[in-house]
Amino acid sequence: MQQEARLIQGNQAIVEGAIYAGARFYAGYPITPSSEIAEECSRVMPKVGGVYIQMEDEIASIAAVVGASLAGAKAFTATSGPGFSLMQENLGLAVMGEVPCVIINVQRAGPSTGLATRPAQSDVMQIRWGRHGDQAIISLSPSSVKECFTLTVQAFNFAEKFRVPVILAADEIVGHMRENFIAPAPGELEVIDRKRPTGPPDQYKPFVADEDGVAPLAAYGDKYVFHVSSSMHGPDGYSNNSPANATWRVTQLHRKLELHRDEIVLTRSFYTDDDIEVLLVAFGATTRAARAAALEARKNGIKAVVLQLITLWPFPDKEVAALGQNSKMIIVPEMNYAGQVAGEVQKALGSNKDIRRVNKYNGQIITPHDILKVMK
Repeated sequence: MQQEARLIQGNQAIVEGAIYAGARFYAGYPITPSSEIAEECSRVMPKVGGVYIQMEDEIASIAAVVGASLAGAKAFTATSGPGFSLMQENLGLAVMGEVPCVIINVQRAGPSTGLATRPAQSDVMQIRWGRHGDQAIISLSPSSVKECFTLTVQAFNFAEKFRVPVILAADEIVGHMRENFIAPAPGELEVIDRKRPTGPPDQYKPFVADEDGVAPLAAYGDKYVFHVSSSMHGPDGYSNNSPANATWRVTQLHRKLELHRDEIVLTRSFYTDDDIEVLLVAFGATTRAARAAALEARKNGIKAVVLQLITLWPFPDKEVAALGQNSKMIIVPEMNYAGQVAGEVQKALGSNKDIRRVNKYNGQIITPHDILKVMK
């Protein structure tokens, strides 16, 4: 049966996507501009047999999410800048323990409290490198209300399939915009659950990976007794500080994502031509301004193409290079000061390419006019 079209907010679509994906545990602490996610979860989670807990702070929130996931639940939280900073240590625990979970970061202008109600895209590097040590995560970035839903489902799928924390890097604009949305019917989108162990309980080792690079994960409380630690550990989960074990362990954390890189890295291109004059590389809400600017440029005879980065990490370097190498000019609009994505684009294309940055960091959205000025 055709679902009804509704006018809903991006943050609301994120909650609906999480429920669709099977999430039944939410722990969080309200913070602008993600608070609607906590509010909606407090209303909806009990209705679907799930659990909503408002924690005392963001440190406790991510700790509760890690614990709930290890107990077998699909679990998530939502926050913004200062709260995301507080989550980094326990997010590192989730990386080391290979704990599937989803963290929604609705980005706002900073640093510190900053412009708490204004948009930004300045957490890109923190999302990738916020934890200390060698580690890797996955991050996705929605540009519409529909993508808030579908990429939340995808975030849970990646988390469950690869036993890794996934960051949904929304921004205030996408989180608070309202658009018509038709929810997919049950079964229309794929929903993935984590692999469970099948062997004898006394032989279960929680960090012995299958050929796909990912180890099956039992749940606390069932017949498989296992240990997860933040310390460097061996296949059984207990501390092992030998150099050889550390090499194996850190390699495994990266290898499972490297093996599946082409499945994880998602992009979308618009108005593609064989002969590209201008390539706009954008993500999140800024994709919308880039698309409008490209259409305006094409009216004036300029072959402008947009590459939307849906996956931010692992970075889509091959996809950027494939389109960028044939482009005369590359423009990267993003709401931050340093050009956090532009630097990655430069790495992918080399120093001899004409890469131009469009940056705003005053809490204002980048407009098509801002991009067209740089294009001229």
